[in-house]
Amino acid sequence: MAEQQGVTALQQALKACRGSFLSVGFFSLFVNLLMLVPAIYMLQVYDRVLATQSGETLLMLTLVVVFLFAVMGLLELVRSRMLVRVGNRLDTLLSADLYQAMFRRSLMTEGRQSAQPLSDLGTLRQFFAGSGLLAFFDAPWVPVYLAVLFLLHPWLGLFATGAAVVLVLLALLNEKLTQPLQAAANAEHIKAQELAGSNLRNAEVLHAMGMLPAIMGRWARRHRDYLAGHSRAADRADTLSNTSKTLRLLAQSLILGLGAWLVLRAELTPGMMIAGSIIMGRALAPIDRMIGTWKGFVAARGAHGRLQELLARTPGEPPRMSLPAPKGEVVLEGVAAAPPGLRTPTLRGIQFAVPAGVHVGIIGPSAAGKSTLARVLLGVWPTLAGTVRLDGADIEHWNREALGPHVGYLPQDIELFDGTLAENIARFGAVDPEQVVVAARKAGVHEMILALPEGYDTVISVGGGALSGGQRQRIALARALYGSPVLVVLDEPNASLDDVGERALAEAIQRLKAEGVTLFVISHRVSLLRGMDRLLVLREGQVHLYGPTAQVMERMQGKPAPQARVARAGRAAVAAAGSEDHQAGDEPRGGQTP
Repeated sequence: MAEQQGVTALQQALKACRGSFLSVGFFSLFVNLLMLVPAIYMLQVYDRVLATQSGETLLMLTLVVVFLFAVMGLLELVRSRMLVRVGNRLDTLLSADLYQAMFRRSLMTEGRQSAQPLSDLGTLRQFFAGSGLLAFFDAPWVPVYLAVLFLLHPWLGLFATGAAVVLVLLALLNEKLTQPLQAAANAEHIKAQELAGSNLRNAEVLHAMGMLPAIMGRWARRHRDYLAGHSRAADRADTLSNTSKTLRLLAQSLILGLGAWLVLRAELTPGMMIAGSIIMGRALAPIDRMIGTWKGFVAARGAHGRLQELLARTPGEPPRMSLPAPKGEVVLEGVAAAPPGLRTPTLRGIQFAVPAGVHVGIIGPSAAGKSTLARVLLGVWPTLAGTVRLDGADIEHWNREALGPHVGYLPQDIELFDGTLAENIARFGAVDPEQVVVAARKAGVHEMILALPEGYDTVISVGGGALSGGQRQRIALARALYGSPVLVVLDEPNASLDDVGERALAEAIQRLKAEGVTLFVISHRVSLLRGMDRLLVLREGQVHLYGPTAQVMERMQGKPAPQARVARAGRAAVAAAGSEDHQAGDEPRGGQTP
């Protein structure tokens, strides 16, 4: 759903449901008119049937009332089902935009993201589909019922109006006293859920080092804060809700006493007395129900606010015209970049050009900006300044869905997804068996996959399930090589590989070279970097050296490094890069990636 002129997808979805809400309001008109049937029936029974002693009149009145009650029940059922459909339609209209907004937020904000917005959408849908919303459709009819009471007798109208005012004041007091507490409790609940999710993702570390009691204590404190805040809000809401219900029942009883007094004064008939009590109960019922469902209303309002904020702060990407398939020429023009949410650049003044088909190795000490550069090269993170160009076009101007098949990316943190190995390699698009096997062969995992019980149809869970770290990395490499990518970025591709995996990776790089694929490899292993055409050395977020690999290594080795560091690193060229970058010895592992 495209967003126009600052209108969020949530606002557009609610606008699309406006017709359904109007239909529910239309049905509510007849439902509330039929709510007068019990009062009219009692009025006729007391003032006409009992006065005339007519059984035929009673029978006809009863048959009419039964029919009208059946119609009212049917209308109630229809409008309840309509609200359920409205909730489902809202979910259908909004879920795709919400998922994309969550995805964009994860790119714009560093750190793991939660699925709380989907829970908020569920809260909003349940409120729209529940009976609590019907109270808001019935509330406009309160003045109509009060007007009928004034027609019966002014004192009945005044008494009911006073009771309604008291209940409305209780509803406003309920809002004022419970909303801040409930909002704070919900915020604590969200934080506690996020903390629990983070703990579960790191269960092995917590168990191995005996950290569970301490980390569980942190979660328990946050959870107790949520329970305490929720209890305080619930106590206040329940107190006011019970007070409202008690006052409503008391008012219904007292209006009978008032009616009886008016009957004794011959200002009212017994039928009017009973009818007045029934009508006042109906007039106060929507207010009482709104107070009873206030917690749900507050939760839905909070969910609406969070969804509105998310969708407003992460607008959809504008449609991009598809460009011709890229060849792989990459140019960086004065690029400055930082992780999402930060304004202090970790890359500054990055400027170099890479012709199509050239392989570039990237090295540098910890926190030099290597992984940031990888993300910037692919347009995952936006630049603070400068431009990254692919075949002359700004990487941010490419249609991402059209560009995706031409790009391969292997990040440091390997993530596989629920599905079969074939689906993971095929990037969860239409599985082309031939292309899947080709990508697996390129990554050297074809034989490994065939050795699994289900082969390519082996189902894995998030994180890879029973696969080892090296197997996950090789599957992810096959995913990066699937199709015909012209630009591939590998961030520490051999971090979890054994000797067999190292050889398969080297062969994959040779295939990419033969196919003319532009390749960027971040690594600290000289054996892998020696095969690169060019070498890029980063230092404190800037290009320190860049050129043909042999020349760069000669320059790096031309400045001797302390022997202790060379011995510790075991890699003279990369250790020399660290010595070049930190001559004072501040970085004991210069040149190695974190």
